[in-house]
Amino acid sequence: MKFGIDRLLETPSLRRPLAGKRVALLAHPASVTRDLVHSLDALAALEGIKLTAAFGPQHGLRGDKQDNMIESADYVDPVHGIPVFSLYGKVRRPTKQMMDSFDVLLVDLQDLGCRIYTFITTLRYVLEAAAQHGKSVWVLDRPNPAGRPVEGLTLRAGWESFVGAGALPMRHGLTLGELAAWFVRTLRLDVDCNVVAMQGWKPAAAPGYGWPLRKRAWVNPSPNAPNLWVARCYAGTVMLEGTTLSEGRGTTRPLELFGAPDIDPRALLAAMASLAPQWMRGCRLRECWFEPTFHKHAGKLCAGLQIHVDDPAYGHDAFRPWRLQALAFKAVRGLRSDYDLWRNFPYEYEHDRLAIDLINGGELLRKWVDDTGAIAADLDALATPDEAAWREERESVLLYR
Repeated sequence: MKFGIDRLLETPSLRRPLAGKRVALLAHPASVTRDLVHSLDALAALEGIKLTAAFGPQHGLRGDKQDNMIESADYVDPVHGIPVFSLYGKVRRPTKQMMDSFDVLLVDLQDLGCRIYTFITTLRYVLEAAAQHGKSVWVLDRPNPAGRPVEGLTLRAGWESFVGAGALPMRHGLTLGELAAWFVRTLRLDVDCNVVAMQGWKPAAAPGYGWPLRKRAWVNPSPNAPNLWVARCYAGTVMLEGTTLSEGRGTTRPLELFGAPDIDPRALLAAMASLAPQWMRGCRLRECWFEPTFHKHAGKLCAGLQIHVDDPAYGHDAFRPWRLQALAFKAVRGLRSDYDLWRNFPYEYEHDRLAIDLINGGELLRKWVDDTGAIAADLDALATPDEAAWREERESVLLYR
């Protein structure tokens, strides 16, 4: 199969509209060709492409920033001599000065298929800026490594944030190119937006179910997304960022495991199985112990669970990471009603709302966890209609079947 960047590089007719235009690139470390050449270097080597600027999203163009709310500065690329503007520094929306540096912006970002992944929000912001300033945006499409499954509550009105770009469920099942089409339509943007589609992407095909496993190398799109298994788990484990439980940052398996010094993993697993065993399908859960070298509980021995989606027991359609992680929270609350679960701290530049609510696009998930009388069917009753409505809504923007 071919990604958008590969098709653009090898097909002169696709590039022809770029002739004579000033071209910029929005990219990160996973923006590489089939041969693992960074897209910026590959584009700079092409005759007829006039690169005048580059942009980096959260974690930077080269992926230099480890954690959330660690900003990147603007700089001049030492190889190509062009300005590199940060969209996760002094600003998160491109300024007029930045927009004045190009005519066409190429967006080549590897997404994880989850609403909270901030590259989606950056895509929205650059589309809005392009509409305002009369610029063109080309999305060089890449796979959604989590595939087509849909899961989670739709973001509620008024809960938009840098981790909530719009009324999407947690796991949306779209590629970045399809998301661009959805933003243009729902925001009614008057913008020249072109998607350089992939060739041969089969999101339902085993063993990758969204990612061309064994055909393309995996490069971290952000520092704590080291493999495909994280992409599968992320729509659930990202919620750990809003809790006092460690999500495994500071270990070699971030966002695949979770725990804390005061967790009894055997009791937790039993409590989860008693509450909603149907939400534990499609994966294996293993008791584990780990000591983070940084971030939450650094230097302390934590106990918890690792979610395994890397062996033949993985069931792509059965695995529901958002419900699985919600179930773990519910089990913790059931075991200890006074457990200090929700972390209260500034999260993605929001200071007045709990991180867990920002992550979920509303208060419903947290309230369900904290309600001692609420059962699994109650969360299903909230989420299932949202999921069904989204499957129907996204049909009009699907580029791949």
